[in-house]
Amino acid sequence: MSHAPEPLHDPAGRHDESALHDEGAPETWTAPPDLAAAVLCRARRAAPLLREAAPATEAARGLPAETVELLRKVGVWRAAMPREWGGPDLTSVQQVELLELLAQGDPSAAWCAMIGMDSGIYAGYLEPGAAKEIYHGIDLVTAGALFPTGTAEKSDGGYRISGRWRFASGIGHSDVLMASCIVLENGADVPDPVTGEPRQWRVFAAAPGQFTVHDTWHTTGLRGSGSHDYSAEDLFVPDRHVFTMSRPRTDRVLLRTPDAVQRKMPGVPLGLARAAIDYAVSLADGRRDRETGTPWTSDLRVHEVIGRCEMELHAARASVYASLNDQWEGLEAGRSELRAERVTTALARYHAFQSARRIVQALYDLLGGTAVYTAASPFDRWLRDANTMCQHAVAQDAVLQMAGVVRLGGEPPNPVNPALAVSLPAAS
Repeated sequence: MSHAPEPLHDPAGRHDESALHDEGAPETWTAPPDLAAAVLCRARRAAPLLREAAPATEAARGLPAETVELLRKVGVWRAAMPREWGGPDLTSVQQVELLELLAQGDPSAAWCAMIGMDSGIYAGYLEPGAAKEIYHGIDLVTAGALFPTGTAEKSDGGYRISGRWRFASGIGHSDVLMASCIVLENGADVPDPVTGEPRQWRVFAAAPGQFTVHDTWHTTGLRGSGSHDYSAEDLFVPDRHVFTMSRPRTDRVLLRTPDAVQRKMPGVPLGLARAAIDYAVSLADGRRDRETGTPWTSDLRVHEVIGRCEMELHAARASVYASLNDQWEGLEAGRSELRAERVTTALARYHAFQSARRIVQALYDLLGGTAVYTAASPFDRWLRDANTMCQHAVAQDAVLQMAGVVRLGGEPPNPVNPALAVSLPAAS
């Protein structure tokens, strides 16, 4: 049985303990909260439950129904919904805090939370009537891929889409499924009237039951995210359920640059790294070096590893929160040029993922042979999770290359790859 230190770290260091007390124990929760502070407080309460369920979640390769319901009661699925809909309307910084808390419990559950709460973001890109039609409740879960591996042939009143998409985290418990396609007309590319690009990329919203789900998620890590493939053949999607992430339909601060779905992502690796450090520290009292017999609390090697990990995590966190706060201030002020801020947030995001992997690896090495036993330590799962999440586009060296292009006065390419086009420092 794995050991878990208590209490969890409060990422922002400012959650009101009286508010936390007011939220009560998870078993007393009924309706999800409509205030950001309450969502964050509930997330802190829920994290130990996620940690306890993590081995079963991994074995199931998807979130159990009880975990999906727990996250609903926390307010995760409504976290990005606007206030006028009754949602808590978390800022990008608050979304990172939320995921950081959840990831201290289970990175797979936090990863699903990160994707599922995009409902409140995607709703802002749909026409208001269509948004209410698709999101008829504010606690609905979204899944789906932004990489356009499908095609959409124009048809009367809509499109016929076909293709196969990957990495649909949380598809097993989703209510809405997104599929990204390149638009065709009579088999030929269609220019984009919004961006002027020679090819048109659009996102199509449909019910999960309209697709075929393929059981492909047999992976190294993040196994509990259930990120299976899905496909469709000649599926009709009406015009009103189609949108472009180049043009939000409502003027919300959250949506004023198209990287809203990416900004919250570093919360997952930051929370994982925090949990790993806390776990290693919790083992120090009474532990001795196997070869020398030196107590860990007196071992200079242990001191250095813990100190270095704390240093790296604090540096990564500071970069994430400072860059996001700077960007948010610019968004609130309505500034038209935020390219520099998008560069720094993209770099901070990349650094958070890479730092978390280094931290988990260093602590795994410090623990030695005991870390390899899956039933006795969470470190085997955490190391696999850290490596798997670093395969995402936002953690690749292409981020550094794009940032260098911009820093040297150039313009980055505009690939028809939303995972890059949205997350990398393109012009606002």
